[in-house]
Amino acid sequence: MKKTISLSLIAVASLYAAEVELAPVGVESTVITEVSQNAQTSADLAQALSSSVPSIEMNRRSGIANDIYIRGQKRDNISVEVDGTKVCGACPNRMDPPVSHILASQIDEVEVIEGPYDVETFGTMSGGIKIKTKQPKKDLSGSVDFGYGSWNYLKVGATVSGGNDTLRVLISGSRESSDQYKDGNGDTIADQVDKYATGTTVAGTRYKTSDRDMKAYTKQSLMSKVYINVTDDQELALSYTMNRSDDVLYGNSKMDADYDDSNIFSATYDIKNISDLLKDLNLQYYHSDVDHPMSTRHRMSSANPAMRNTNHLTTDMEGLKLKGEMDISDTKVILGLDASQRNWDGKYYKTDTLLPLPTGNSKSIDDSDTDNRAIFMKVKKRFGALSFSFGARYDSTTITHATYADRDFTGVNANLVTTYNLNDENKIFLGVGQAYRVPDARELYFRSSMGGWIGTSTLDQTKNQEVDLGYETDNDSFKLKIKAFYSMLSDYIYYQKGLRTNNFKNIDATIYGAELSASVYATDDITVDMGLSYKKGEKDHALVGQTDTDLADMAPLRGSLALNYEYMKDSLATLELQASDRWSDIDSDNGEQELAGWGVLNFKVKHSFNKNFNFTFGINNILDKTYAVSNTYADLTLITAGGGDVMLMNEPGRYVYTNLNFKF
Repeated sequence: MKKTISLSLIAVASLYAAEVELAPVGVESTVITEVSQNAQTSADLAQALSSSVPSIEMNRRSGIANDIYIRGQKRDNISVEVDGTKVCGACPNRMDPPVSHILASQIDEVEVIEGPYDVETFGTMSGGIKIKTKQPKKDLSGSVDFGYGSWNYLKVGATVSGGNDTLRVLISGSRESSDQYKDGNGDTIADQVDKYATGTTVAGTRYKTSDRDMKAYTKQSLMSKVYINVTDDQELALSYTMNRSDDVLYGNSKMDADYDDSNIFSATYDIKNISDLLKDLNLQYYHSDVDHPMSTRHRMSSANPAMRNTNHLTTDMEGLKLKGEMDISDTKVILGLDASQRNWDGKYYKTDTLLPLPTGNSKSIDDSDTDNRAIFMKVKKRFGALSFSFGARYDSTTITHATYADRDFTGVNANLVTTYNLNDENKIFLGVGQAYRVPDARELYFRSSMGGWIGTSTLDQTKNQEVDLGYETDNDSFKLKIKAFYSMLSDYIYYQKGLRTNNFKNIDATIYGAELSASVYATDDITVDMGLSYKKGEKDHALVGQTDTDLADMAPLRGSLALNYEYMKDSLATLELQASDRWSDIDSDNGEQELAGWGVLNFKVKHSFNKNFNFTFGINNILDKTYAVSNTYADLTLITAGGGDVMLMNEPGRYVYTNLNFKF
């Protein structure tokens, strides 16, 4: 009999690999369930996703709050939303990526959009993340989690939910912290900086003696939800999530995060069964904001008052979305209106005093607004073994800035996804799509602390035209899925190293690749899971003054192989190998460097004593290997010795962890 066992797929070998279940997959997305139940070693969603989905890799930024790539795409090329609320980070150096503002333990389901196949969300050009958090239930229920691991990692969390036919409430809170992790050489984050910066022109980036042994981060979060059944067919849902992170260390960056404070709020009114034609009407208002100062106060350079620098940035996103769902002759039709505004603002300080730039302005990003208005449509229809989904979206966007003239953009996004079921066990799928995304305020208007314009105010919006093709089979013996894609990027926004001003350029490029995942059901108790991912990115032409045509952020061939043994009901032991080829196809002109291949071995056992109590024990990177998964593309501001390679961040070494989970 086939078992339902979590898949250990591909991506980056991460310290806190979180085990998740995968729901049925189409050409355009992968749905991940059981996220909170299996995220037992860290709140970091990037780590959970990168160890579970072939198309996702993690960019190591710190011990927590790491960033993600989807098929080598990141930043504004992909979108992130939580319960329909679009979330953005405030830091131009990605110290607070959007996925860091929600905890893995609060999540019920994640849909990973792979390609330009989402017309409901502004900016889903090459992919996106749609996060659904836990929902309140009518029956009283809850859970309590305790976690402890190497380097004094400590986590405490609790969730409680309950209500009646009229009112349902959920409250979830957690706190976690960790000392600095050690890599395979036994070096902490501060030690890694010392080894790179000692005796160089960047020695001031080393940590102060008083701060060398400080914690890597402290993170607290609270999520609350109230659902009110106004009538049998009408519901009001209110949701608020608060995230507070303090003193997050970013070793190979020049600054650390003093704190990251974020708030996510939404109010949704849903009406069902309005008529035979109109099945559902949904109105949502949402707001998200982030307050993020980063500074040099933990670094040796701050001993000099002239070098006590802070870049304090804020961003907020506010939106309103109206969506109606209709059934017309066995065809599902969704029509919607979408409006949003993002503000982004930042100032440089010396200690508590505004830092006057050489041009007389202290702004890093000068109060820029991005206003979007859109209309979208989705149509789903089935003809026997053939099903298709069509989507279209029209965007009108205006970007304003205190210094430059307004920028206006329009774009038509459209996609068609078809699936043909060859029989009950085999299907093929094909998707074609086109999507745009506008430049953000960093790419247009960002200024360095020396006053130079890093942004390029004349940038055009980027267009992605993509084709995806795949095959999937699922039978009593094994499950196999193969996907291939080809993406053509026009006016792709790219960072060019070494320029005094206007570092962002529009270029044309292509990205192509393939992903494979499989599970072999060896016996009723043993499953072998495997995954593989490969991609290649190429510029049509090298940038002016350069010769390299490799596209940055294109991780090499990576894969995983896992043996799962269900030794008793709901109790599972997993031995997993994660490996990567050498990273040799690099954009050396723009800061990337060759990285050695690597392989790490992980072990985990989850034992259920009964339906209310389980215990997890695991060891990641059993052999204590020293390796790095993230490259050093120059669009991140990282420590660089005069003319030398950029400082790499090694991955954590051997990590031992335990977790206790009580449910009621």
